[in-house]
Amino acid sequence: MIFAYFLKDKSLELDPRVLGLLADLGAQGFDVYPVRTKEDVREGTEMLLSFGGDGTFLSAAALALEASLPILGVNFGRLGFLSENKPESVADALARKDYSIQRRGLVKVVGLCGGDGPQLALNEVSVLREGAAMLGVDVEVDSLPLPTYWADGLLVATSSGSTAYSLSAGGPICLPDSRVLIITPIAPHNLNVRPLVVPDSSEIKISFRSRDSLVRLTADNRNYDVPSSASLCLSAVPGALQVVVLGGSNFIGALKARLLWGGDVRNQSE
Repeated sequence: MIFAYFLKDKSLELDPRVLGLLADLGAQGFDVYPVRTKEDVREGTEMLLSFGGDGTFLSAAALALEASLPILGVNFGRLGFLSENKPESVADALARKDYSIQRRGLVKVVGLCGGDGPQLALNEVSVLREGAAMLGVDVEVDSLPLPTYWADGLLVATSSGSTAYSLSAGGPICLPDSRVLIITPIAPHNLNVRPLVVPDSSEIKISFRSRDSLVRLTADNRNYDVPSSASLCLSAVPGALQVVVLGGSNFIGALKARLLWGGDVRNQSE
């Protein structure tokens, strides 16, 4: 089998853990080579390995989509929800074919309701104030208006992104295969607004009330400036990304291990 690997942090190129994993993969008979762009992908490549943390995985996921490859995250970073696999467990699991392919949904944003090219995000699309003044965000879900959010900004997350920015802004945790979108205000000045979970069939329209001429838009780890007069259309792209999940992977276990979920002295025996 031929595997490509994507490594964003050049300081990892000579990391003993990376070199060790490459040696282990080679010892199992896999042909493994580095890539940076779609043009680097060789014919016959069956999988893209992301070496790094979750930020690297987001960049690698864009490449995997372009190349129509499943992606496996190998954690050389810190938290590691997307890049969840330990380097020492990867080669043997792949050799034993102890893995499955899961389909993850994306969120798509079109600026100016069709004026700009669409941007795709695995975790979330967020809009943020550029200046000091509070941002008013008007949201419609399937043409039904919500009360205006007065906040630093607002984000629309996928279920995969529920443990990322949305979580830090007070959003709910969703299992990665949940077919939903999460609308979460960022530092809201309304005491009576809460994150809202909607079906991934929903069409979401966002517009702004701002004293500034620009609003900052992010799609995962990519940043854009859009006019505050713009209207943004967001929708889900179900099942667009193929994610390789090694056997024994457990999302609930990851919550306990990485976020110390249920970290309570009364739960120590569990």
